[in-house]
Amino acid sequence: MDMRVRKPVSHPMPETAAFVAGMKLAFGEQEINEAMRRAEAGEPTFYACENGYSVGTAAPAATGAWRADRSVRDRHYCDGCDGSCIGTARSCRP
Repeated sequence: MDMRVRKPVSHPMPETAAFVAGMKLAFGEQEINEAMRRAEAGEPTFYACENGYSVGTAAPAATGAWRADRSVRDRHYCDGCDGSCIGTARSCRP
């Protein structure tokens, strides 16, 4: 009988594995396993791509999707903001 300790095999998608483990802790292993099973069966319930590997089913590309204009994308958070900086591309100084 071989009693040597094996070195753990590194995961090919370590960030994805950590994310899924966190989701299992937060939402329950049964629920996340079901979402993963459905994704592997072709439903777009989960998709990840990391280090050249992918798992799950990607959602189809949206057509006619809502796109935010520049003023929405350029918004930022100002501590204590009164809203006067919105749309000005500058931070307010309360």
